[in-house]
Amino acid sequence: MDHRQTPLFTALREHAAQNPVQFHIPGHKKGLGSDSEFRAFIGDNALSIDLINIAPLDDLHQPTGVIEQAQKLAADAFGSDYTYFSVQGTSGAIITMIMSVCAPGDKIIVPRNVHKSIMAAIIFAGARPVFISPARDNNLGIDHGITTRSVRRALEKHPDSKAVLVINPTYFGICANLKEIVDLVHSYDIPVLVDEAHGVLIHFHDKLPMSAMQAGADMAATSVHKLGGSMTQSSVLNIRKGRVNPQRVQTIISMLTTTSTSYILLASLDTSRRNLALHGRELAEQAIALAQDARRQINEIPGLYSFGEDILGGEATFDYDPTKVTIHVRHLGITGYETENWLREHYNLEIELSDMYNILCLVTPGDTSDSLAKLLEALRGLSAAFYEGAEARELVVKIPDIPQLSLTPRDAFYAETEVIPFKESAGRIIAEFIYVYPPGIPILLPGEVISQKNIDYIVDHVEVGLPVKGPEDRSIEFVKVIVEETAIS
Repeated sequence: MDHRQTPLFTALREHAAQNPVQFHIPGHKKGLGSDSEFRAFIGDNALSIDLINIAPLDDLHQPTGVIEQAQKLAADAFGSDYTYFSVQGTSGAIITMIMSVCAPGDKIIVPRNVHKSIMAAIIFAGARPVFISPARDNNLGIDHGITTRSVRRALEKHPDSKAVLVINPTYFGICANLKEIVDLVHSYDIPVLVDEAHGVLIHFHDKLPMSAMQAGADMAATSVHKLGGSMTQSSVLNIRKGRVNPQRVQTIISMLTTTSTSYILLASLDTSRRNLALHGRELAEQAIALAQDARRQINEIPGLYSFGEDILGGEATFDYDPTKVTIHVRHLGITGYETENWLREHYNLEIELSDMYNILCLVTPGDTSDSLAKLLEALRGLSAAFYEGAEARELVVKIPDIPQLSLTPRDAFYAETEVIPFKESAGRIIAEFIYVYPPGIPILLPGEVISQKNIDYIVDHVEVGLPVKGPEDRSIEFVKVIVEETAIS
């Protein structure tokens, strides 16, 4: 295929150049009806292609023209049989994957450290999750992916599962042996779904981990916007035909997608595909070189550590993406959260993620030697401010066992509920989510039985000021549980 083409973006530019008289939405009519300050800032070019699914521009819900052509080019670039554009982000693509293969009551094997969109999909589908604990890194205080061994155990216990979902790579860029996992799951004739939100560049460089499509996975939700240059909220869903029905996938993604699809987002996917297909290898090469040089210099800064190839060798650490620069700050005597705030306040520098012991910096094709120099300057300043006399924080990464699932998450989410004091909730079935950071794994999900260990663990974290997310009561004094029917005498 000729990847110099941008069928959708070209059609949008040609349509805008004709300057048609518009009697359709959006009501700003090429910006004339916009707030003047916003229009001046955004620019008339952007507003001129903020259009809707009129005939010359095709329709994402049933593409037969320029969007279909753009998606076929994307499929060729990503090595898939079909690629669907998502303007609902990778979350929309993930929900589509799960709802395409799971019906109410069906089992799906998933890691415990899943993105909340996966649990939303399980609730929407009425599926029953079978959780696998991710491998925990006791040196860094982070979680990696699931291992082939743990997937095998899950399949032996639950061979009737409808799908296995794998995160590849993890947020921190770590990968298990995806090809080995895919081959194992396919031996049960079960499809493999991959959360590839943090892996768009891996399609375009052999120094990066294997992509889901290269490994033979059946579906993968891939964030082009995170690392590949498209606009926020634009992603793709890549599909390999055989174990999944592409037409059903198209139907479900359409059900989940607004009918007022953003052509600016779609055009950014079309042009980013061109850029990655033509220049992806050199763009990735540049990002890798910048990241590796930064990692080398970070490891020379007192009190800081950034893992590289030294982390490889375990079953859960088969490969890694060097463009994800994780910096361990525990030996400065401060938390990752404190580090994030300090860097913002003192160096006007924003990072991707912080937790108890680490910060994460993403190096992308948008970086230069100048931006990395500023990061290194800030980290040297951080070390100078905190290293001398610092006492390393004790690294504690313990979470309770995965609770008993008493109801499907969907049944619990929609059940009759009541609010009770959290400290008195042992033995009750929770109807909401509770996540504790670190390490970011859900401690309680709708349908699970609350144990006293869960309560003690969460209360301890709240009392030391760590973020707790999920429940309606942010203070975690009260929790929503399923109403228990009393016996009729």
